[in-house]
Formats: sequence, C-alpha cells, structure tokens
Amino acid sequence: MEKKILKCERLDYQFPPQVQKQPGFEYLMRPRPIFDNNYVGSGVLKGKVAIITGGDSGIGRAVAVSYAKEGAKVVIVYYNETVDALYTKNYINSFGGEVLLLAGDLKDPSFSDLIVKKTCEVFGKIDILVNNAGVQIERKRLQDISDEQFDYTMRSNIYSMFYLTKRVLEVMKNGSIINVSSVTAFVGEPNLIDYVTSKGAIVGFTRSLSTNLAKKGIRVNAVAPGTFWTPLQPSTWKGEKMPILGTDNPMGRSGQTYEIAAIFVYLASDLASYTTGQVFHVNGGQYKG
Repeated sequence: MEKKILKCERLDYQFPPQVQKQPGFEYLMRPRPIFDNNYVGSGVLKGKVAIITGGDSGIGRAVAVSYAKEGAKVVIVYYNETVDALYTKNYINSFGGEVLLLAGDLKDPSFSDLIVKKTCEVFGKIDILVNNAGVQIERKRLQDISDEQFDYTMRSNIYSMFYLTKRVLEVMKNGSIINVSSVTAFVGEPNLIDYVTSKGAIVGFTRSLSTNLAKKGIRVNAVAPGTFWTPLQPSTWKGEKMPILGTDNPMGRSGQTYEIAAIFVYLASDLASYTTGQVFHVNGGQYKG
C-alpha cells in the first residue's frame, strides 16, 4: 500500500499494453493517469458537501480532488479499491481537504441508505451527488452477453443510480445531481452493447428527473465522457489496444482525467444556477451533438 503522496507528473499520451481484472486499479496502471494538473480552486464550492460514487480513481478521483480544492467536503464511495481510495483521501488531506470513505456495493439498495445516513451524521447535509460509478465488459456479439451479465451491468450502472439518487432526495433541499453517461450512448460501440444501453438510460433518467425537480431547486445534468485514461480501459480491453486508445478521435489521443473535472465543478456550483436537463460532451471532438 502506498503511504507517500506522489506528485502528478505530465506523462506521454501513449500507453503500453496492459490488462487488469475488473474493476481495475489506478495504482497498477502504467503510466498513472494525471488527475491533478496543479488545479487552483477559487472557493466556488465552499461549505458544500458532495457524494461521489467511484471517487477512488479515474474520473471520480479527479472530480473529488477538484471539489476539495474548491472547498467542498467530499464523500468518496467505492467498491473494493482500498489502495486507490486511501491514496485519494491522503492526497486531499495533504492540502487540508476533508474526506469520508465509504466502501460497499451500490447494487445493494441498503448501501445507499448507509451512504446517506453516514454523510448526514458526519457532514450534516448533502448538496451535490455525482453518480459516476459504473462497469463495462467487452463482448463481440449480443449472443455473447449472458442474461447474468446484462443484469449485472444494468444493476451496476443504472439501478445503483436510481437507488442512491432516490435516497439522497430525501435530504437534499437545494443542490446539483450530476450523472455520468458516455459518448458511446451517442455514437454506439459494437462491443459494449449492454454498457451503451445502460448509458442511454442514464440520459433519459437525467432529462426526466431534471424536469421533475426543476421547481424544487435541484438541478440534474449529465456528463458524457469520451475516451479517458482510467482503470476502466485496461480492465475492459485487450492489452494491445492500449497504445492506440483514443487515437480515433479528432484530437488523436485519450483524455487525462484532470481535463474533464472542470465541467463537474461548474455543474456543481452556483455558476450553473440556470443549467439543468443537459448532457455535456467532453470527448476530444469524437461527438459534436
């Protein structure tokens, strides 16, 4: 387990072949993703409390760090990635940020009850919910997706979002909910049919819920990332895909996670007070909708 806080260094955008088991671990990636590019906060989230699922690594880690630098108290929800979660907590603590770690299975509705209970006990309220956790499994044909896998993907990616959002709304008075969809919901991905289906459902969930909550002072938006260098990549694809990952988009590379964190800061802040029901695309030009 890493005890030392490592400085994020700028690395080459080409990635050597590598494979991990699901759900993937950031501390095993070569090179490590750049989640903090010397971001300087301006206090736009000061006094707010944010829950971030999958906040231990990947996009969730970059968002957690940026939120903490903007003054928010952060609750990081994760599954079993303890090394990554502790690293993120220690990194945030190193500049004075406050973090609560909660480990469990979001597919279990009772875990969402625990998240809300513990967050309110420790921080007293919930202002921001980032539904970021998710899984994807490569299969070449629809016939290769078992009924069990389809159920697993839906429960991980959309049921879990439903469970936690429903319970957060019991205590959230004014605030922001940000759901993570994917560029694949708009362009399609032939080898991720069940994943793409779940990410499309998230778009519908976002747009409908935003309309439902508009007059209650709660904004609901979605972010649809393109290809980013996160643990999801080596735990999904064959190792030889890593060197060409993201090179098919107009920018010719994968994104680093710090490059998407700012949109989450905006949507969580009062700067976005008139923004709801929208899907924001950060994908290197892959989709221009």
